[in-house]
Amino acid sequence: MSRRKKGNATNTLLGLATLAITGAAIREQLRKAPEERTWEGSILGIPYDFRKPTPERIRERMWNDTTSSIFTPQVFGIGWTLNLHPIVHPKPKQTSK
Repeated sequence: MSRRKKGNATNTLLGLATLAITGAAIREQLRKAPEERTWEGSILGIPYDFRKPTPERIRERMWNDTTSSIFTPQVFGIGWTLNLHPIVHPKPKQTSK
């Protein structure tokens, strides 16, 4: 099997998995009563957020100085995004004496 065919199969598999997880997340929300729907949560440990993005949430997810986590939930959609703050401003390593 050539590299090109392998790459296409992998992309297809990842696309189908993304579609399945997105569908499961939407189904989970639609099964709730309308007043209980939050449009955010996680499926199989993968976070999702289908709420309209706000500048505050974009900043919280992409430039959060209150956490050392590099990966935070997506601003919109499923999966994770990069929190750039700990990358640009890493905390110094503590040395033991």
